[in-house]
Amino acid sequence: MSNRQVLIGLVAQHNNDHPNHFFLARAYSQAIINAGGIPLIIPHQPPKQLASLLSQVRGVVLTGGVDVDPQRYGEEPHPGCGEISPLRDELDFAVADWALRHDLPLLAICRGIQVLNVALGGTLFQDIPAQVAGALKHRQQAPGWYGTHEVQLEPATLLSSICGGSLKVNSLHHQAIKRLGTGLRLAATASDGVIEAVESAEHRFAVGVQWHPELMEEHCPAARELFRKFVEAAAAD
Repeated sequence: MSNRQVLIGLVAQHNNDHPNHFFLARAYSQAIINAGGIPLIIPHQPPKQLASLLSQVRGVVLTGGVDVDPQRYGEEPHPGCGEISPLRDELDFAVADWALRHDLPLLAICRGIQVLNVALGGTLFQDIPAQVAGALKHRQQAPGWYGTHEVQLEPATLLSSICGGSLKVNSLHHQAIKRLGTGLRLAATASDGVIEAVESAEHRFAVGVQWHPELMEEHCPAARELFRKFVEAAAAD
């Protein structure tokens, strides 16, 4: 099957400032188009309809957004925990569960890597500056396309085969993985020890990155290659 025929589901974003809107930043859909896929926005909907929609896509992207509700991983909210959206959590965790159960190629970005981790029983740092001693600045004030710190990729991982041994990435988050979820392996870290990428050895393509490759693809070949390999995996039978 040609990549041009590959339908990719992108989970819609939602926040409390606009409770009646589900939306998607254009960079996500453009990155899928550039990689040869066909983007389809997935809004919140009843489980039966969601299952029907997911049965038609060949891969899914968990996009960035507000914080994951700490109740999802058994914690009370830290003072540094930010905005949460119960509707967004419900949608994201349903999509992640479907993708993992059906071995559907999954690319999890920023909030998405955190959802993936929690879906598999992991936990999060609710606020990096307050909970990680000696942490780098992970919420940059530089343009989104600009890489502000390096990550080291673990050898012999799918991600390192795509992106190489090290990479300078953008950084637009204040939460991060604390305890890895079941079945996930470390794929990249920042110099302060913050986990920057994970992947599943139990699925054909389930990769989570803490940075935003969709904002970097015009300037970073590794970001473009990540989307290309994801769509390629989705196209495979």
